[in-house]
Amino acid sequence: MTPANRVLAILQLFENGQSVWTVEEIARELGASTSTTYRHVRELVQSGFLDPVAGAGYALGPAFIRYDRILRQNDELIRIAAPIMEKLLAQTSQKAMVILCRRFKDCVMCVFEVHGSEPHLTTSYERGVAMPMFLGATSKVILANLPDRTLKAIYLSNEQTIHRLLHVEGWPQFKEQIRGIKRAGYAMTDSEVAPGRIGLAAPIARDQQVVAGISLVAVPNTTERQRLTEYRDHVIEAARLISAELSQASIVPR
Repeated sequence: MTPANRVLAILQLFENGQSVWTVEEIARELGASTSTTYRHVRELVQSGFLDPVAGAGYALGPAFIRYDRILRQNDELIRIAAPIMEKLLAQTSQKAMVILCRRFKDCVMCVFEVHGSEPHLTTSYERGVAMPMFLGATSKVILANLPDRTLKAIYLSNEQTIHRLLHVEGWPQFKEQIRGIKRAGYAMTDSEVAPGRIGLAAPIARDQQVVAGISLVAVPNTTERQRLTEYRDHVIEAARLISAELSQASIVPR
């Protein structure tokens, strides 16, 4: 393992839920010497990515907060989508929320969310939260637009989970179900991620390649349930507007 890979491996240890690690624990987990591990930890502390805490341990440091702010300020997708997401709430329901997600490895990660001004139940989606690609409208609408080769690779790596969650038997049935979402242009789920919540999602594309998904998440009453078709159309239009602006922004003037 190269020094750079070892540094990344140290940071990735924090993904497992343990918030504080000692040098000895890190060295044992990575199979490295204590002296080498201490050198890498010291470098991470100096750069702000790790922070010493009581008990000779280390936690994630403030550098992540700084770079998250820089990312928010410079993320073209968020900059373009934010006002359109606000408009989507105004067109539908202020008792809902709108989330913006993109693919991250074999998951779908929320990168931005906008909440309605009226009281509403929140969802488990918030910035930085990764969800399986097989649960929820946003996940499915991104999954549905992946190339066949990528889609089949994901299926083969998660075959048992897919059979259990999507109630399909075999690759042909899975592909047909997912491609049905692509043909429809949107995905709708009911109580799939959290009880009582309906998700309506549409794909966001840059130059005809899907890069993200936008979803309206609501706990609709009887009246609002009657407006779901209208809500769906607004979500699809919001995705179209974001896609158009993203594609336009990617054109470099000569």
